[in-house]
Order: sequence, then structure tokens, then C-alpha cells
Amino acid sequence: MARRAMSLLPSWSSRVFSVELDGAPVYFSLREKHRGEEAPRVFSRVPERSGCFSLLVCGGDRIRRAKFYAQLGDRLSRDLLPGCDLAPMASFLPNVRGSLMKGYFVKDNSESSSASERLLRDLTRTEPVLVCSYSRDRDGQMWTQHLWPPADGQGTDTSKSKYYVVPSEAPDYHPSTLNIINSDVFYSFEEAYEVIKQCGDIIPEATSVLELLPSRAEARGRPDFPVIVIEGLDATGKTTLTESLRDSLGATLLRSPPQCLSPLRARFDQEPPLIRRAFYALGNYITAEQIGQEAMKTPVIVDRFWHSTAAYAIATAVSGPVCNLPAEGLELYRWPSDLLQPSLVVLLTLDPEERKRRLRDRGQGKTEEEQELDHNQLFRCRVEEAYRRISGPACVTVDASPSADQVLQQVRLLIRGKCHL
Repeated sequence: MARRAMSLLPSWSSRVFSVELDGAPVYFSLREKHRGEEAPRVFSRVPERSGCFSLLVCGGDRIRRAKFYAQLGDRLSRDLLPGCDLAPMASFLPNVRGSLMKGYFVKDNSESSSASERLLRDLTRTEPVLVCSYSRDRDGQMWTQHLWPPADGQGTDTSKSKYYVVPSEAPDYHPSTLNIINSDVFYSFEEAYEVIKQCGDIIPEATSVLELLPSRAEARGRPDFPVIVIEGLDATGKTTLTESLRDSLGATLLRSPPQCLSPLRARFDQEPPLIRRAFYALGNYITAEQIGQEAMKTPVIVDRFWHSTAAYAIATAVSGPVCNLPAEGLELYRWPSDLLQPSLVVLLTLDPEERKRRLRDRGQGKTEEEQELDHNQLFRCRVEEAYRRISGPACVTVDASPSADQVLQQVRLLIRGKCHL
């Protein structure tokens, strides 16, 4: 990896680094000369004998890079000694798409730093990972970053890869937004298809997914009958409402992800976001094919669709408060041009405490993301705001706290006004 590391060095001092602390990114950058800045917050309260390291995944195609990033996190969590703190991190050129490198930041507070160094040295020899170490001066006021181990592995002077570490202002965009388009959220059939196709040699089930896909995906004209999508977090009343709409309108009820993908979901839920999101994106195109067929005969009600896929992905990729989300109006909130557009999208909202009460009453198992909603208020707020920012079509928000009959009547009025049913 030394050759790969050295190829990064010409632009290395222009990069910004982020480390996730308490659910939000803390930023630092590099300088060749120190100007008296305080040490970045990520280095505060580091015990005197502790060591700090960053590991950034920087090689291979994006499928293998995504797989290795997940495996690297598992390995570090398993093999680092007790006393070592591990946090997600990233390196990027500000506002430059395609420059994001993901990795981990290690604070080694263990009794024996040599064990951690052996693990990291093994990684640099065999894996697509760039490791840097961090050290402080004698009075503990300044920190420097060094390529680790030495670039030639023989102890050669690496002063050219030594930089002072200083605090950095937050960039215009959260670094993950540089990587969302066609990585966390997919905007065409072809982009998602290519990811799953490339997984064929490492995930046998990928072939089964491809066999379920429509022969081609293309933007259809408006169907003969209206298509109404009901969105919302779990326990907001989607199932009750969609079934009531089906019965009262004589409609067909479809759900996304489609039933045909159910046997494969557990397998792809284990995969890193790139692969998992591509799988669910293709599920939307399967659902769209089903919608197109059914909407030639009857109105169609859909329990979740692309809004859910995108909102959860964006809220997961971007950490911290709602203000870290990509700005409203950006292209990543826009509906894919080749995906069938519904006639109306209704977003059910509910007071958080009432939603938790309903979940407790249901007593059903929840996905990992739904579990995150329950204990992470920031995540829930990001999901709800991402729903609201998606356009083409946008969501119409409906308060789901009244009785089921009242919610049904309110949505029926919306459908009558928008779809003339």
C-alpha cells in the first residue's frame, strides 16, 4: 500500500478529516507549518501514553472497498485490546465529489500499544488501507500526523508526510453527501443493477435478484388509474390506512419492498450500505412494474415506495442534527427519471411518544433502522425531514394521531381533490 499512499500525498495537505464523536462529525485539517492553533477536539483528553491512528480504505473497486470497510470495522472491534476507542472517520477534499475515503480512528489507551501496532502493520501489508499515526510535542499542545509505517517500510525519513493537525471549520456539505448519489441512494435502474451485477462473484444470491427484475426500466406515462403511496415511520398507521383505502376504493394494494424479495432481505441486510441500498432500489423497480400492470385495471395503493428508500438512506449516511442534511432543492432529493411516479404521496406523522406507545402495544420485531429510530431522536428527525425534502412528487403530510376513521376520511378528501376518485 505504500505506492498507493504516496500517490495521495500531493493533495494530502488539502484534505479535511472528520471523526464521529457522540453522533456528530468533528473536523480537522493539516498544515505544513503550525500557526499556534489549539489541538482539534478529537485529540483532547487523550492520556499521555496513548497512541492515535487513522485507517482509511483507499484501494480496489467500490464493491470490494465497501465490503472491506465493513470487515475492517468488525476486525478492529474484535482484535483491538480493551481500552482502545474506535470511531468512524472520513477524509475528503471539500465539496469535491468522488474524493471521500472512509475509515476508522483509533485511540489506543490499552496497556500494551505494541499489540495494536502489530495489528495495524499487518493490515498495511495485506489490505487496501492507509494508516497514519498521530503524536504530540513535549508540552502536549501540538499534534502531528505521519504516514505509518514509513513509506518504504525500512525506516526512511518521512518528514515529507509529516503535517501539523489543526481544527477545521465544517465544510459546506456534510462529507457523506459527496458519496450519496448512486451509492446510498440510486437514481436509475442501471446504476443499481450494475452494483448487484458486480456482486455476483461474491454474493451468490445476487443472481436470484437479477432474475426477478423487469427486462428493462423506463419512465412510463401516467397510468390509467391513480397510484397513491402511503409513507411514514413504523406504527404511524400505514397498514390500517392502506387496507382501508383498498377496501373503500376497490383498489389493489401493493407493498415495497415487494413480496418476491422477502426471502433475500435477510441476506442483503447483512451487506454494507452500497450493496444493501442497491438491492432495495431494485425492489422499487420491481414494485413499479407491478404498479404499472395493476393500474391499467384499478386504482393502486402502495405501502411505502422510493421516498422511504431515499429518506432512510440519506438520514443514515448523514450524522448529527438536521442541519447536516444536504440542502433542500439539491438533486439528490429528486425522483429518479426512469421510475414510475405516483399520483399522490401521503406522509403519516405522529408524536414520537405516541408512536413508541403503539410500537410497544404491537410487540413486533423491528428492523435495525427502526430500532435506531426509537433511541436516537436525531436520526428520527433526519428521516422525517428527508421525507419532506424529496420532490417530484413531494409528500403531503397528514397527522396520524386522530382515530383511524378520521385519518381515512382526511386521506380520502386528499385523493378526491388530487385524483378525482
